[in-house]
Amino acid sequence: MRIEPASDDDVPEMAAIYGHHVLHGTASYETVPPTTAEMAARLASARRAGWPWLVARDGEGALVGYAYVNQFRDRAAYRYACENSIYIRHDRRGEGIGTALLRALMDAATAFGFRQMFAVIGGAEPGSVALHAACGFVHAGRMHAIGRKHGRWLDTVYMQAGLGEGSSTAPPQEPR
Repeated sequence: MRIEPASDDDVPEMAAIYGHHVLHGTASYETVPPTTAEMAARLASARRAGWPWLVARDGEGALVGYAYVNQFRDRAAYRYACENSIYIRHDRRGEGIGTALLRALMDAATAFGFRQMFAVIGGAEPGSVALHAACGFVHAGRMHAIGRKHGRWLDTVYMQAGLGEGSSTAPPQEPR
């Protein structure tokens, strides 16, 4: 497996992977898959901010998953905290792709300067909770019945991991 920064050429495959999860899963609370143009705009927005957006390719070069971060919230005091998103092609789950992507994403987010990473796990997906726990995330909260999709109420689980020096030191004072 190869993990590398996402490119514009990856957008259609990323949109297809995400679209499947939107239509068939509960990890995303979107109910209509975004268009390829919307997915391209999301990638462009992350690039403008300098935030990492990675893809995973199998041995044949096929895109099998992607992961990215956004600043956790828009306000300036949140500038050292990010939220991750990870989506694996539905027919390739359980192969360790998510673990490899999440570990690489944590390294890239640390290099960017983020100090805390949050996972906001829609549907309280057990696989996602287990993935994040295996990568050092701890439970940070649960919002009950916050979403409704596929005819049922869904909880959202928050998990958190420190990056780099985490909160043990003050970050640089220079604005990013």
